[in-house]
Amino acid sequence: MTRAGDADFELFVQAQSTQLLRFAEMLCGDRHTAEDLVQQALMRCYPKWHKVGDDPLRYVRRAVVNRFLTQVKRRWSQELPSDPVDNDWDHRTESDFAPGVQTRESVLSALGALTAKERAVVVLRYTQDLSEQETANLLGLANGTVKSTASRALAKLRLSPDLIDTTVGGHR
Repeated sequence: MTRAGDADFELFVQAQSTQLLRFAEMLCGDRHTAEDLVQQALMRCYPKWHKVGDDPLRYVRRAVVNRFLTQVKRRWSQELPSDPVDNDWDHRTESDFAPGVQTRESVLSALGALTAKERAVVVLRYTQDLSEQETANLLGLANGTVKSTASRALAKLRLSPDLIDTTVGGHR
């Protein structure tokens, strides 16, 4: 790769690493695994950076999803991810992080109950704000499959005890 290509790659990583980490964490539910997914995806994208084209975020996002789906298929049956230690990537100045942490843990737990494909569709559609067609292209699925998968996943999430607020006022 040329020095200009190296510089472009470095600028991309600096600008998009936080967004990619959050995206990967929503996919896999664990910060440390998310860091590994992003690192593996970037390592695979680096040698091909000159071929990425006009939308490098889409290209790297696809690589992260592919690494996630491969990891889910190959996960050793006795391997268990560790509990997240620190999920505060925002470096907020608020003094009470408890409500935000509780909400994040509830969402990650509910997403963890979905299949890998359902989780990928939900994360791409609703946290990355991709259209059905973009999601279908990224995952190599038919548009109708994305629609039906999203519908099933959202139905599961609506019934998830992790997302049901037991306080007065209903749902979170």
